[in-house]
Amino acid sequence: MRYETVCSDVPLGEGPVWCPDGTLVITHVAPGGLRRIDVGTGISRVIASMPGGANSAQLASDGGFVVTQNGGMDFRKFADNLGIDAERIPYVPAAPGLQRVTPDGEVVYLADQGFSAPNDLIVAPDGTIYFTDPPQLGGADIDSGIGEGRFWAYDPDGGARQIAGGMRYDNGVALSPEGRLLIVEGNGLAWIDPDSGELDWWVERLPGDSSGDGFCFDVEGQLYLATPMDHCIRVLDRGGKQLDQIDLGADAFPTNCCLGGSDGRTLFTTELSPGRVCAIEGLPAAGLPLTPWPVPA
Repeated sequence: MRYETVCSDVPLGEGPVWCPDGTLVITHVAPGGLRRIDVGTGISRVIASMPGGANSAQLASDGGFVVTQNGGMDFRKFADNLGIDAERIPYVPAAPGLQRVTPDGEVVYLADQGFSAPNDLIVAPDGTIYFTDPPQLGGADIDSGIGEGRFWAYDPDGGARQIAGGMRYDNGVALSPEGRLLIVEGNGLAWIDPDSGELDWWVERLPGDSSGDGFCFDVEGQLYLATPMDHCIRVLDRGGKQLDQIDLGADAFPTNCCLGGSDGRTLFTTELSPGRVCAIEGLPAAGLPLTPWPVPA
């Protein structure tokens, strides 16, 4: 599969969201913010800024977003390896948690107590937000044994509740076409029960050397998974078997992806570096529709 560059020079990108107006919004893990991109021209603008790092986002019913706030990651120590000017990625810590970004760019917390480094989120059809909360390591060393990965649910009436703990490094999360929750855990992919927190391995060990990051499903149940250290997007079938991989170049560290475009069959990718948003058109099936978070009255 061939990719095209939509825009460049947007390093430390994450959490792409295809929007109803035909634009793409991505997050920045440092410095924290949301950026809206015109995919036809590549022109972009920051629509919200916050301390810490905006790790992932999903649409809200009012046209804003819900965001996982990782609390800030000091990427200056990795700047040389990533080829990024350290002056462009200041470290400004914030309380880790779950945030809401209003349509006019105001940022408020929905929950800010008891978290390590919230990473990825998905909104269920009933409006519950599920999100991963790995150790505050920035993915640098998942074998260090420092901290534990946890998994949370949030609803406005009950607040945040922990569903599971003791995980190695939980990262991406999404709902399958059947409504099952799937997470990246360590070097594999596991189904997680939202009531008991029990894990059921789907892929215990991914191909290659990289753990997974963000991912998305299409309507047929195929999965597109960013694998940063392998510099590619892996395409898995409904049984977890690799069908293909989209190589993005030896210098690319892809973090996440989403399906969008006029027919829902264009895959958009984000990167830690070199800092591009790429597009792969003409995929076999459209993206699985996502539920906007219902903003409380």
